[in-house]
Amino acid sequence: MSRVEPLQPPYDAETQTQFDAIMRGAPPLVLFRVLAAQPRAWRKFRNAALLDPGPLSLREREIVIDRTCALTGCEYEWGVHIAIFAKAAKLSDEEIRATVDGGADAACWSAAERVLIEAVDALHYTATLSEAEFGNLRASFSEAQILELMMLCGFYRTVSYIANGLDLPLETKGARFPR
Repeated sequence: MSRVEPLQPPYDAETQTQFDAIMRGAPPLVLFRVLAAQPRAWRKFRNAALLDPGPLSLREREIVIDRTCALTGCEYEWGVHIAIFAKAAKLSDEEIRATVDGGADAACWSAAERVLIEAVDALHYTATLSEAEFGNLRASFSEAQILELMMLCGFYRTVSYIANGLDLPLETKGARFPR
């Protein structure tokens, strides 16, 4: 059970419409219900959403999100993203495992994907990028893509803090970390 009570149905019409738009008819995630119980937090969270088509491909976006969530030990959000997006992002079982147990040097990654993972790791551990790390990013990605990567890392670190800090129960359809 979450440390903070999630919003319970029936939801007001506006909240139901928001849930439907995000979840495409599926029941809302516990994370969304917890945040929606606090209108300001829910509004701020929705405004920072980065799941729309952006400068990174779906695959690149998911590698960044999955790695960020794995590094923060957030099985909740990692599992949701693997369950919902891994197939569409064409992530293999080996790549999914490598987001948790591997590093940028894992053989399953392309050269550009290695650069993404190196950047995610650097941001996680040092909150910055060295000149070499930024140069590596710049060789494969545009400025818009680099900013998107940094925003994704920050946003999903925040999501991980919320999910981990509130001890959200894992979603029944969510994937589990490899053991």
